[in-house]
Amino acid sequence: MHKIPVSALVLIHTADLQVLIMERADKSGYWQSVTGSIELGETPYQAAIREVKEETGLDALQFDFQDWQASNVYEIYPHWRHRYAPGVVENTEHLFGLMLPNTMPVQLALDEHVQYQWVDWREAAQRVFSWTNVDALKRLGEKYQLSL
Repeated sequence: MHKIPVSALVLIHTADLQVLIMERADKSGYWQSVTGSIELGETPYQAAIREVKEETGLDALQFDFQDWQASNVYEIYPHWRHRYAPGVVENTEHLFGLMLPNTMPVQLALDEHVQYQWVDWREAAQRVFSWTNVDALKRLGEKYQLSL
């Protein structure tokens, strides 16, 4: 079954803008926030909650979970296009935020991520591989009137 080209990206952060980033298991050195495609019959909001649980073990609804009412369309990297139907080259990614009271340990899905770190949002913006993840981090800073 092919992936649906609609996904959710969730920035997990604290009030002082420490951000959770995770290194992909299938691409060494590729750091990112929680992200994943919607499943059949699922909304981006539901996918965001599910992906947070799957990738970190956290229950998003137990914290300050926010739909940012924003999305980005990006070209799917060629090395991941085989996951989608033939001819699909773009994905629409919906943005969400999850504010925790403080940094905390998370339980990674080891088939997806090999390690995680809590870093300042500016450092996260330098380390994540996707421009949409950088955009989400900029939006986070703007919410607090900060800039990269």
